[in-house]
Amino acid sequence: MSANLRIGELSKRSGVSPHVLRAWERRYGLLRPARSSGGLRLYSAEDLDRVRRMREHLGQGIAAAEAAALVSGSAAAAAPAGPAVEPEAARHDLGAALESFDEARANALIDGLLTVASIDVFLRDVLLPYLHELGERWERGEASIAQEHFASNVLRGRLLGLGRDWGRGIGPRALLACLPGEEHELGLIAFGLALRSRGWRIAYLGADTPLETLENAAGALEPDVIAVSAVATDRVEMLDEGLRRLARTHTVVVGGVGANGAAADWGVVVLSGDPVTAAEHVSALLTQ
Repeated sequence: MSANLRIGELSKRSGVSPHVLRAWERRYGLLRPARSSGGLRLYSAEDLDRVRRMREHLGQGIAAAEAAALVSGSAAAAAPAGPAVEPEAARHDLGAALESFDEARANALIDGLLTVASIDVFLRDVLLPYLHELGERWERGEASIAQEHFASNVLRGRLLGLGRDWGRGIGPRALLACLPGEEHELGLIAFGLALRSRGWRIAYLGADTPLETLENAAGALEPDVIAVSAVATDRVEMLDEGLRRLARTHTVVVGGVGANGAAADWGVVVLSGDPVTAAEHVSALLTQ
C-alpha cells in the first residue's frame, strides 16, 4: 500500500502524538516508513492500522513491548511483561515531582507514561485519581495552596498540549465549556481528550463561559453535542432556562460534580462517572 502520510497526519488520524509515534518506531519497530525524495518519513495505511491496534492493546493494560509484538505478529517471541502501567506507583511519582515543584521531572514522567499507555489509561488510572487525592489532601491541610495551584497549572498545560489540533478531522463535533463562574477545567479537558481518542472533533471554550457565548458558538458550529461542566450544583440550577433553550435545538450533556443539579425534564443528559466513562456514554449516544 502506498506511503503518503507524514507523521503529523498519522498523529491526527490515530490520536497518538508524534512524540509517542516516534518512540514506538524507535523502540519496537512498529512503524515502517518509506522515504520521500527529500528524505521525509512517509507512513502508509498499514502503519495507521498498526498504531490503532497498538492503542487497543494498551487500553487493555498490555505492556507496550508485548502490545507491539502482538501487532507485529510475533507474540510468541514476547515474554509476558505485565501491566503497561502501575497506577499507584505512577501517581506517587507524578505527585512527588509536582509537589516538589519539579516541572521537568513531572513532564518526563508524563512523557514516559504516554509512551506505554493509551490516553484513556493515563487519564483514568493515573491523572484523574491523582487530582482527586491531591484535592482531598489539600482539604485536610496536607498539601499547600501553592502545591495545588502548581500541579493544576502544569497538568492543564500538558492536557491542552495533548489536545493540540483536536478540532481537526471528519468526526462528530463536541462543543465544550465550563458554566459561568466555573474555573475548574481539568475534568472537562480530560473529557475532551477521551472524546478525541474516539474520533471526535473538539471545540473548547474553557472556564467561566457566559451562556450567551456558548449559544453563539453553538449557532456557528452546529455541534453534534454540547457538553457543559460545573463543580457547584447551584451554577447548574441557576441556568436551567438557558440549558433548556439549548436542549431544544442541540444534544446537551452536563457533567462534573454539579451535574446532579440538572433536572431530567430539562431535556439534557446528565453524565456520571469519570471523564473517560462519560466520553464512552456520549459516544454511544450517536449510535442510539
